[in-house]
Amino acid sequence: MKLTKLSAGDASALAVATLDLDADAVGLSSVEGIAASLRRAASFMCPTSPSRLVDAVLGALRPLHSDELKRDDLMDLLDQLVTSGDLLELRHGNSHSTRLLYLAPPSYIERIPGTYLLMGVRPFGAPFISDGLAQMIEHEGHTRLLRVSPMTAETELRSRGLLPVSKDHWVARPRVESPSDFLARYRARLDVAAEAGQLDGLMLLDPTQKPRFYKGRWRPPADGDTGDFVARRPQAYGADLWCLIRFETGIAQRLIEFPVDDPVVPGRDEAWRYQAAVDAVCGTPQSFRLPPNDSPGDEVTLDFFSPLPSFAERYLKIVGPTLGKTPGALFSFQLPTSAVTDVTRFLTDMLWMINEEDSSGD
Repeated sequence: MKLTKLSAGDASALAVATLDLDADAVGLSSVEGIAASLRRAASFMCPTSPSRLVDAVLGALRPLHSDELKRDDLMDLLDQLVTSGDLLELRHGNSHSTRLLYLAPPSYIERIPGTYLLMGVRPFGAPFISDGLAQMIEHEGHTRLLRVSPMTAETELRSRGLLPVSKDHWVARPRVESPSDFLARYRARLDVAAEAGQLDGLMLLDPTQKPRFYKGRWRPPADGDTGDFVARRPQAYGADLWCLIRFETGIAQRLIEFPVDDPVVPGRDEAWRYQAAVDAVCGTPQSFRLPPNDSPGDEVTLDFFSPLPSFAERYLKIVGPTLGKTPGALFSFQLPTSAVTDVTRFLTDMLWMINEEDSSGD
């Protein structure tokens, strides 16, 4: 057996081709390349923890792209694969702290007639689609699209083992309610929660800081903290836990862990919606940014400055592609102008958000 020495560039191109991507158009360290690497690793490792999956991919890619890869970025991208329906994140047994990733079944959802969002991963590195139709798959950031005739799409996709998913089932939005009613339910549970005990390494999401800069809102507890705070607390193994903690003059009194309402959703989803309700009640609602109504063109860019719960991201991914991090925003989506009214209503009803452009003159 003859061994051939490859340059880093040649090895990277070979890896991209192994992932069924176009090495001339996609780099191994691109969002598309890393997403495909995570899906492939998951096909062999699942069920597994998020940390183990990310560490396995980092171990494979860092010899080629050590300066370009950050663990936190891969964890964020893995969260997006869960949100997009490629992987399922479920609690192991009755433990709040142990969450495992599973392969989601191969399926699809119609974005618009003729364009279909592909979801799921086949085990042991098997191709998602194994015939010539695979060449028509488009990689759009961490998502995969297929454009086929709407007249034959269902027959073509079903014949290849892909199951259709309805939009309502996939979004799985919670019920519409006022932010004060939403908060009252959680605070009632916190009233009867167990004592918090000694908690080290806590980070709180500060409701007094403006929502415009999400990362800048996180801080350690302070002596004067009184009230209920979204918090993260470390554990020996795995990602930090999401929780809601009641403080009195800097001392933690009671604690409940997210998720509370739905045991299937990630804890961060309920925590982020809870904080959106807090911000709305405090008179500083979280915002999104759309161009003025007279902006020309068939598409617009929708900017966000705070993370969204999974149900909101799923809704937006049906409407248009994710643009990832963009200048001046945490992330953005591209929308057809025809969808702006419905998207605005959705964000207002479900997360009590406002359009930054509408409030700029206040």
